[in-house]
Amino acid sequence: MLTRPSPVIVPATEQHWVDAVAALAPAFAAAVAADDAAARLPLDHLQAIHATGLDAAFLPREHGGEALSYATLGAVVRALAAAHPAVATVWLMHIGAAHGLVTLSAPEEAAFFAAELRAGRRFSNALSEPAGGNFFLASQQDATPAGEDWTLTGRKVFVSGSEAADHLFLNSRIDGAPAFFGVTVDDTVSFPPIEETMGMRATRSRTIVFEGTPLRRARLCAPPAPDYANLITVGFAFLSIGIAESAIDAIAATANRERGGSKLADVQWVRQDTAAAWAEIEAARLLAERTAWLADQGSPEAMLAATESKMHANEVAKRAAAVAVRVGGGGGYLLTSPIQRIFRDAQAGALMAYSVPFSQDVVGGWVLQPA
Repeated sequence: MLTRPSPVIVPATEQHWVDAVAALAPAFAAAVAADDAAARLPLDHLQAIHATGLDAAFLPREHGGEALSYATLGAVVRALAAAHPAVATVWLMHIGAAHGLVTLSAPEEAAFFAAELRAGRRFSNALSEPAGGNFFLASQQDATPAGEDWTLTGRKVFVSGSEAADHLFLNSRIDGAPAFFGVTVDDTVSFPPIEETMGMRATRSRTIVFEGTPLRRARLCAPPAPDYANLITVGFAFLSIGIAESAIDAIAATANRERGGSKLADVQWVRQDTAAAWAEIEAARLLAERTAWLADQGSPEAMLAATESKMHANEVAKRAAAVAVRVGGGGGYLLTSPIQRIFRDAQAGALMAYSVPFSQDVVGGWVLQPA
């Protein structure tokens, strides 16, 4: 896909991590259709990423990591999403949950979770609830006091990669207020039969049932510092951008095939629609990179900008995928075509919390607030 230089660049000392992911990406791309068709959690791909040392490198320096930049995070997520969106999504949830637990936990527990990440243990986020809607960070489930600790009985939904998780970043309500815990999966945690999604099927996003699951006071997380930017929140927009870029690649591959001595790439409306989609993707990328830049500066504006960039990138991915469907025509509907999968995967970002309608309502309120 055509690219232009950006003012936000990966630090030279971190570029080798992006190169390592780029080296893995072709193998991931070769498996994406089969993984989607089988709704197979691509644990082998995730383990390949871990084997590079990338997961541990995102840890804070005091826990043996390199405290990699958000610019690098964006570049990694974007490259993974272009090759295999489910890998990108599950990896982002994994590294975001682990990083959050290490950053927000008490020192002893932070050291434990950091060691678990380095050892290759898997992490997932258990935040969304059946009655939570867009307010997925404001739990509707009350924990039950159990001495100095608590227990949780309830459900979490749409937990990506959960069946392979060793630890969960989980929220519950304590004395009417939201609280977040590190929870180790045990025999109080179960997984009902999966209800498969239409797109990103290989994330194995599913429901978790908790029956008296211990919530230990020692693993109660502290509130984030004002300058802390959650990796998942910053990375979300890059998921959709990577998918949108794969849509452009599919358009180019389809449009440049010879058909009776002519190519769709020479047709005016194809060129015009492709140009519009490409410009929107570039704009979404710059917006997402600005968010990463703000996060790297420790700016409290980063989380606000992340809402804007996710909202825009989600819709851009859907529009780019729709162009791919138009260019692909009937052939794009065939299961052998990557276009039908890209179109399905492109819808997912807008549904992930915070959803596009919710984000639009919030951002619109900011814009319309009297000066």
